[in-house]
Amino acid sequence: MREDGDLRHIEPAVPRAHGPEAVARMILAGFDRHYSLFRYSAQRAKSLFESADWHGIQQLARERIEYYDTRVRECATALGQALRGTAPAQTAPGLALTAEQIDFWQATKTCYIALLASHRQPECAETFFNSVSCRILHRSYFNNDFLFVRPAVATDYIDSLLPSYRSYYPLTDGLMPSLIRMVADFGLAAPYQDLPADARRMARMGLRHLRRVLPRGLGRRLAPDCQIQVLGSLFFRNKGAYIVGRVVNQTAIHPFAVALLHTPSNHIQLDALLHTSDDLSTLFSFTRAYFLVDMEAPAAYVDFLASLFPRKPKAEIYTTIGLQKQGKTLFYRDFLHHLSHSSDAFDAAPGIQGMVMTVFTLPSYPYVFKLIREHIAKDGMDEATVRRKYQLVKKHDRVGRMADTWEYSQVALPRDRFSARLLASLRADVPGLLEESTDLIVFKHVYIERRMTPLNIFLAGASDTAVDSAIQQYGQAIRELAAANIFPGDMLYKNFGVTRLGRVVFYDYDEIQPMADMQFRRVPPAPNEEAELASEPWYPVGANDVFPEEFSRFLLGDPRVRAAFLKHHSDLLEAQWWQNCRARAAQGRIEDIFPYPPARRLHSACPSRFDRGATPRY
Repeated sequence: MREDGDLRHIEPAVPRAHGPEAVARMILAGFDRHYSLFRYSAQRAKSLFESADWHGIQQLARERIEYYDTRVRECATALGQALRGTAPAQTAPGLALTAEQIDFWQATKTCYIALLASHRQPECAETFFNSVSCRILHRSYFNNDFLFVRPAVATDYIDSLLPSYRSYYPLTDGLMPSLIRMVADFGLAAPYQDLPADARRMARMGLRHLRRVLPRGLGRRLAPDCQIQVLGSLFFRNKGAYIVGRVVNQTAIHPFAVALLHTPSNHIQLDALLHTSDDLSTLFSFTRAYFLVDMEAPAAYVDFLASLFPRKPKAEIYTTIGLQKQGKTLFYRDFLHHLSHSSDAFDAAPGIQGMVMTVFTLPSYPYVFKLIREHIAKDGMDEATVRRKYQLVKKHDRVGRMADTWEYSQVALPRDRFSARLLASLRADVPGLLEESTDLIVFKHVYIERRMTPLNIFLAGASDTAVDSAIQQYGQAIRELAAANIFPGDMLYKNFGVTRLGRVVFYDYDEIQPMADMQFRRVPPAPNEEAELASEPWYPVGANDVFPEEFSRFLLGDPRVRAAFLKHHSDLLEAQWWQNCRARAAQGRIEDIFPYPPARRLHSACPSRFDRGATPRY
């Protein structure tokens, strides 16, 4: 499995002027440049938060996504130029290495491992080596002899020069002084509204929670060595900054995060205390934009975070903190491990197959594989357009309502694990993306995404109460997407999924467009009865015209669904609501959409204008 990128193959000849160690140092220098810029972006995020420059933070987050591929291209180009005097620039994909070339590239990997002995980001540096090498070596050499299919440098107990987290002892130093110092130690260059008062609110909420979860008897007391441990850097995203930590009491770990926001007077206040694993899992969801966080030793941060929400794979944790390439590496390793310990077959994903993507899954693994169909039965839709839409989602604020994807090319999977029905379907739908051999199926391009229960399937088997909750979530998802300047386009239930925590998430991106580009109109009165009964509209319809009152025709056929939708979201059938939302998006407003429920907030405040009906289940 290689990352999406340049498909050229530079002949990996043995360079005379550049030995294995020189090539290894060149690759590591490329990674070090990338990671220094990665850390600098998080340091910039701190100053942008202090000055309340929300557009600046969003722009920085979008730009940072491109950093990695840019540095890989730079390094591969420089390496190609260094090797050009000893080899032609390109070769046929099937060209085998000579014995001397094999020795050289394996020696390069060995030298690279030696350079990582005291490195603070060895796991990420290994992934960078893979990315550069995949632009030089042919796919037949994508194995552990040449790449880091398995990690070579252990990251257990690795830490930064300064410890990655700080510890506070509330029973020794006092709870209130400890909490105030915990917040103040981040050194934000902006005044707090009333830090002592916020700390008291946080202490009251936190102690109420601990009394509920601590065991009865003597165990209900805090141990003398009880610690509050917090990671040393703030986590920035959109308008928020987050302190992430845990209370360690005897052998128990109690996760928490504290949300920091700006007040209208441009002071900082502690806005919410998140105190369960599900709270933290939602905050770090695959449906949200990546955090900006300054980490010298990312493995130490990931180990700490994994203790807070142990059900979340480390691949997803690396991704949510902006190291999505490392997330891809870990996903691939986990997936290979799972394939060797399972025997079920890949098959078509449940649900209604779309006109743009064909989707398959491995029932025993919680992800789906999505491929762009070769012949798309939608006017004006082609592969390039679909890929642009997915890239738009990757860079956009997903507000907890759009699923993130990992994008790969040259994905090799065992042929004998594919059902005959799926193979026939793939040959018909995506023949140009397949390369078949006796033992492998290789996909030239694929998106991999967390598997969810399609909303249409969920609704079909749900109780009345579950239907009401799901439709409330469905409408809330549409509201929040619109607030983030995203019009979903195709709002059929089959294009939404239900997560483990009951959140409804959108995952079909081929028709999304910016809200600011749309025209939301009311249907004009029919001039006569014949026009009203005609199969064609009696009014002109532009390419980006939308008539919200017509949503009910294809969304509200089920009486239970209709009742729930009209109860919670009847205004979504009115053009005026959409016009107001579009006007705010056109003004460039960044709305308040919180990644936590109102019950976690420390201050009594009105909910976001996009919250309607019952509190969503997070």
